[in-house]
Amino acid sequence: MSRSIRTKRARTLVAAVLVMALGGLSACSDGGDGKSPDASAPGSGSSASDAPGPDGSGLPASLTGQKLAWEACGAPTAAQGAFGGAPGDGWECATMKAPLNYAEPTGGTIDLALIRAKSTGKGKRIGSLLFNFGGPGGSGVASLPAFEEDYSTLRGRYDLVSFDPRGVGESAGVRCLDGEDLDAYHTVDNSPDDDAELEAVRAANKTYVEACRKNSGTVLPYVDTVSAARDMDLMRQVLGDEKLHYFGISYGTELGGVYAHLFPKKVGRSVLDAVVDPTEDPVEGAIAQAEGFQLALDNYMADCAADSECPTGQGGAEGSRKIAALLKQLDEQPLAVGDRKLTQDLAVTGIAAALYDQETWEYLTIALDEAMNQGSGETLLLLADSYLGRDPAGRYSNLHAANRAINCVDDKQRYTAEQARARLPEFREASPVFGEFMAWGMLGCTDWPAAGRSERPEVGAEGAAPIVVIGNTGDPATPYEGARKMARALGDDVGVMVTLKGEGHGGYNSGNSCLKKAVDAYLLDGKVPAQNTTCS
Repeated sequence: MSRSIRTKRARTLVAAVLVMALGGLSACSDGGDGKSPDASAPGSGSSASDAPGPDGSGLPASLTGQKLAWEACGAPTAAQGAFGGAPGDGWECATMKAPLNYAEPTGGTIDLALIRAKSTGKGKRIGSLLFNFGGPGGSGVASLPAFEEDYSTLRGRYDLVSFDPRGVGESAGVRCLDGEDLDAYHTVDNSPDDDAELEAVRAANKTYVEACRKNSGTVLPYVDTVSAARDMDLMRQVLGDEKLHYFGISYGTELGGVYAHLFPKKVGRSVLDAVVDPTEDPVEGAIAQAEGFQLALDNYMADCAADSECPTGQGGAEGSRKIAALLKQLDEQPLAVGDRKLTQDLAVTGIAAALYDQETWEYLTIALDEAMNQGSGETLLLLADSYLGRDPAGRYSNLHAANRAINCVDDKQRYTAEQARARLPEFREASPVFGEFMAWGMLGCTDWPAAGRSERPEVGAEGAAPIVVIGNTGDPATPYEGARKMARALGDDVGVMVTLKGEGHGGYNSGNSCLKKAVDAYLLDGKVPAQNTTCS
């Protein structure tokens, strides 16, 4: 969940930030700037839908034939999420040029940041396996090395490759507010109780949008998912692969579906994990997500209830009431955390962050106990910071800005405060804890300086090779039913549904041996799982 209309953050990305941000948490629990976009003139401003045909024709040889200068990687930048040092031996980084505007492919270009670990050669090399870790807004350059161990088996036959999508990290990263200004923005009450608070929300959004326009206006119209999919096909060509072998997580599943729609004959072995529902509009998706987070919270509380000192008691309606009471208290009086404050909104963000992975439930118990019983907001604020891409030094990655920019150029819909207020009952019914906050998130693209592209993504991929679609029954951010809808939308002979009966956002990295075995057999040996395979 986030202030933008849709949030499709990958479980892996969130978990990585949590682990790094909370690495010293147990020891203290007893007491307690990205670069400017690199883009040349955008030309006439034609939309991505006017781009060359899906066979890739129209791209100059200077782009399709470019040679990448791979070299040892440095540490991730602040824009990428500088929570760790440089990746270890074997990781190489490069930049690839891509058209800023695919409707004018011989015009201005942007640099896209790539990272790879070459195949270990333990089997016959298949090619490159391209990863997208979701968001939208997650840096693949920062994320992939953090999960080197999880994908080590796949490295036996693939070069593991990821990238910062356009608008993200060091790929013409969108810049809006930074540092203290972004701290102040995140303390605004984005679930207004009266007209005065609503005006404060509008003023804060206006300031944010103006900063985006001022700092990144050149690239804002061109960070859409269709353009990112075209970037992936250019990567395929530059990397020397006949087919695109792909592993998309969370928002990366929408990106993978759009790629398959545009380039069905170029789809290689492709896996979509933690799947975005392509059939829903932004409001329908937000309501489903509110239900998903509430389900995950209910499951957490049921698990926590086994401990007699669980801060949410026996869970269920009682637990939700206790959390709602905490949020109401924070709405009236935020908790001081050093020179910062844990507000109602930041508390909701922190709770949501801990629900992405069952392994982080223990941190949620600590955080709720601190806030409810000790008057401390320290751990909830740490969780919120991890979600929002804020490091301990107060630097933000461009995750939030990129998330908003990509969502707002993808989605044509623009909502008013009156429309958000009218939908409040539906959101509250979907979740007594998260619903109201997500309803007001409908305003995220109001007055955005770039027009939205479409009502819903196009993912139909008739003629494509089989695509494995993984749905986790306990997924909070991309509810399970979305995976089934994606599998159907891809096409009867394309989408292959695999179910994990588990908790958390995503399946492959969950530790479930049945699921990992099925996916590895597909990616490494080409053995397509049986339709409706189920792992528990």
